[in-house]
Amino acid sequence: MISSDGIRGYNDMIILCLILSEPSYGYEISREIKVRTDGNYIIKETTLYSAFTRLEKNGYIESFYGSETNGKQRTYYRITDAGRTYYQEKCREWDLTKEVVEKFKIQEE
Repeated sequence: MISSDGIRGYNDMIILCLILSEPSYGYEISREIKVRTDGNYIIKETTLYSAFTRLEKNGYIESFYGSETNGKQRTYYRITDAGRTYYQEKCREWDLTKEVVEKFKIQEE
């Protein structure tokens, strides 16, 4: 399992990736992260909703009410144009981060 410390700076990128093609809601995003990582990364609910708040405050996502489930409306999130730009920046940053970290990985023989 991946520690949250190691991936914390990329939660925004992960969330934005999952709403690039269509809006989604918290539980579905959380479930998709778990599925795509084969259970190696499970985002905490508080982390997820803090990210939603930060992303919305920065204009990278918009929230809206969607379908009703068990009498409660779901809050959906969709990416904005600014969010797409931010996502691309974070992807470039991730590529550079991987490149730098690899330079310090000892290859065992």
